[in-house]
Amino acid sequence: MFTAEQLDAIIKAYDIRGLVDGEVTAEFAFELGCAYAKFLEEEREPSTVVIGEDMRPSSPILATAFADGVISQGFDVIRIGLASTDLLYFAAGKLNLPGAMFTASHNPAEYNGIKLCKSGARPIGKESGLIRIRELILHGVPMALRAPGVSHDQPMLEEYADFLLSLFDAQTTSNARQLKVVIDAGNGMAGYTAPAVMAKLNVDLTPMYFELDGTFPNHEANPIEAANLVDLQKRVKAEKADIGLAFDGDADRCFLVDEKGELVNPSTLTALIAVRELKRQPGATIIYNLISSRAVPEIVEEHGGTAIRSRVGHSYIKKLMAETGAVFGGEHSGHFYFGNFWRADSGMLAALFALSELAASDLPLSELLAPYDRYYSSGEINTKVADTAASLAMIKATFEGEFPVDDLDGFTVSGPDWWFNVRGSNTEPLLRLNVEAHSAEEMARVRDRVLALIR
Repeated sequence: MFTAEQLDAIIKAYDIRGLVDGEVTAEFAFELGCAYAKFLEEEREPSTVVIGEDMRPSSPILATAFADGVISQGFDVIRIGLASTDLLYFAAGKLNLPGAMFTASHNPAEYNGIKLCKSGARPIGKESGLIRIRELILHGVPMALRAPGVSHDQPMLEEYADFLLSLFDAQTTSNARQLKVVIDAGNGMAGYTAPAVMAKLNVDLTPMYFELDGTFPNHEANPIEAANLVDLQKRVKAEKADIGLAFDGDADRCFLVDEKGELVNPSTLTALIAVRELKRQPGATIIYNLISSRAVPEIVEEHGGTAIRSRVGHSYIKKLMAETGAVFGGEHSGHFYFGNFWRADSGMLAALFALSELAASDLPLSELLAPYDRYYSSGEINTKVADTAASLAMIKATFEGEFPVDDLDGFTVSGPDWWFNVRGSNTEPLLRLNVEAHSAEEMARVRDRVLALIR
């Protein structure tokens, strides 16, 4: 049995994550499998679960224990084996079955976790199922009255690659100019999925760190941290490549480096994809999260679309997409969500949008993206604080009355030619600050003023 404190330490807002030694254990994975099956039964979901796993040494052990738990409740299991998170979402969407992905994404090697979804890759977050699953684990799931289920293996990598490419006009992927592409997989799951996808494209590929290694010997598989992109930036310039792509550990996030070796703002890629999707479906709705550049809603509306602002987090974005019929959603963290991919996020699909647009253009990537990159941003700055609620209240009180403030996800303060958002972390005693302004000098001034208050 697990205590409430133990469960609260690892059941997060969007997934389950913790240390392999003592938190996310095989025993826990078995109990989670039992509780998940019971939850699915309550929700009248299909009685077969798709399971994928990343390259961490603990993932197959945990996935097998989880599968045993699911099977013990009379549910069947399909094991797709090694997978990126978006490959698991593809399987859950294509087969219309609930799914579980064993990964700790960008976290260090000593961590692991589980991302759960309902049939059709519909997300399960705290409000949409994790609280109930926690309750079932806490109180214990009774033995099932029906016979145990069965398990079989069903790799889906080639189907996944073919499906992604089917979303593009064949001419844009095969007959356009050949691109020199460098991909840094960070020893994560893009090292498994990228070869299958890139082999079908007209690209000259330079692979970096494609060896699957959950100990991450070269750098953390977390491309939102600039230090983890330095190797890619150098290699792009050395190879005189057209573009560099970086993926996180489970390959559901993608970041770009241009031909000059410069980092591309994720909001710029959001805007690029939004414009392309609006050409395909004029007047459509696009979701963007509140720390995205203000350029995103401006560009969406300039191209005849409707832009809707969301709080940070995949379950919120996907819910809004379902409610509004949005064709696309982008997060500043490098998550990109596609209506024709079951509203799920896919780093590889975002990469294909960038490659397709670049191959169809005569411009280098920096010039292609220039119209979408309008403002100066700080990037996300994380600061440890003793009391997140008290710190947020103090900062808010400093600006309230002087500037407009809204309370969607922490709070956002809007000045005449700048804005900033401060919000607390869901998992750590951290404040996350994002600042954007019309000039680098104004951005730095606002950033430094808020950081002085935080620190």
